[in-house]
Amino acid sequence: MPKGYVVLTEAIKDSAGMAAYSQAAAPSMAHSGATPLVVDGQPRVLEGEWHGNRTVILEFESVEAAQAWYDSDSYATARPLRQAAAESNAVLLSGFEMPRD
Repeated sequence: MPKGYVVLTEAIKDSAGMAAYSQAAAPSMAHSGATPLVVDGQPRVLEGEWHGNRTVILEFESVEAAQAWYDSDSYATARPLRQAAAESNAVLLSGFEMPRD
């Protein structure tokens, strides 16, 4: 089963609000088994345009686990804090598994 990844791009407009979001979101991430792979404020754009001034990539055991975290009651209390503090994009991606011969 492929892993699931949540990618957030954030154009932060309220640093204190994002700090409050981080405090509120951390327990839901820990409870869901999320592994933060990337938290970067300086993406190096190689082609096209990139949204925001911070990118976050979270890894989950599966796409279903990632969706369950995003839909969870514990994250539902944190999400509005992020949405108020930043213009955000969020996507859910399925990891790639090499075909076995």
